[in-house]
Amino acid sequence: MRVLITGISGFVGSTLASYLLGEQPGQPLEIHGAIHRADQRIHHLRDRLRLHKGDLRNPAWVDRVVELVRPALVFHLAAWSDVRASWDQPWAVYELNISCQLNLLEALRRHSPDAKVLAVASSEVYGLIDPSDIPIDEQTPLRPNSPYGISKVVQDLMAQQYWLNFGLHTVRVRSFNHIGPGQSDSFVASAFARQIAGIEHGLQEPVLKVGNLEAERDYTDVRDMVRAYWLALKCGEPGELFNIGSGTYFPVRHLLDILLDLSASEITVEQDPERLRPSEVPRIVCNPQHFARRTGWAPGISLRHSLTDVLHYWRGKTRIERENGTKAAPP
Repeated sequence: MRVLITGISGFVGSTLASYLLGEQPGQPLEIHGAIHRADQRIHHLRDRLRLHKGDLRNPAWVDRVVELVRPALVFHLAAWSDVRASWDQPWAVYELNISCQLNLLEALRRHSPDAKVLAVASSEVYGLIDPSDIPIDEQTPLRPNSPYGISKVVQDLMAQQYWLNFGLHTVRVRSFNHIGPGQSDSFVASAFARQIAGIEHGLQEPVLKVGNLEAERDYTDVRDMVRAYWLALKCGEPGELFNIGSGTYFPVRHLLDILLDLSASEITVEQDPERLRPSEVPRIVCNPQHFARRTGWAPGISLRHSLTDVLHYWRGKTRIERENGTKAAPP
């Protein structure tokens, strides 16, 4: 069975590739990946993957790849994912997230009309949550309050349209916050962990810069999330929609407290105005019951376990940075 993963070298894409190659039972899968730039996250898997390097914004290139691969399963994970930075470059996030998916769905409609396609949106589509909406289910109104959130609404509705108009087997998921080793330090857990690792190795002053610590979020380990993505595509009906998250929530401060507890260093915490978003929702919590009933999925990795692995990951990268006398490249 041929599988196409867009964004295979990203945080989630590389984790999904590892899961499908190593843990997923059943028939062997031939994994193809669309890759744009760096491949360091999947370097150890290269001999087991078939990679296609190019730009998903180029419709001709996307058409050639889909015609060549003719995938049975498609996980569309390539996307701009930095919510805070989307305020600085709104057109860039619209162009990337919307045009890439449009090019992919058009190519699949022409060359692989029987493919099952996972379209990944985000809890950011719900935007300005009313307290009465919590926990957030699939019927909660969409009130996106960032350029990123708007782009994900378009992706979500576009996937639905291709099912309604063309019969393309799309399954939509709206994933809530996920964390884990390998995530960019533009996300909160990795931002904290990278700073702590730098302090431990003497590469920065013992001052940790933070944004809003009071925002409450629903966190799932990325390894649990990719297992959920597989089950969504395996079990989901055409056109179906699932919210995916843990169903629990913690303030950002709780993540920071766990990471500080995992370090023996004396660290001062300071708020950095540059790390604050123009618009922040106080609490976001998933209602995952529809997805759990359909698939039997439940997260299996605790928050502390996830954060321990995140800190271990950044300690390793920072150790290399110190030994080489260079700044470790972000993932």
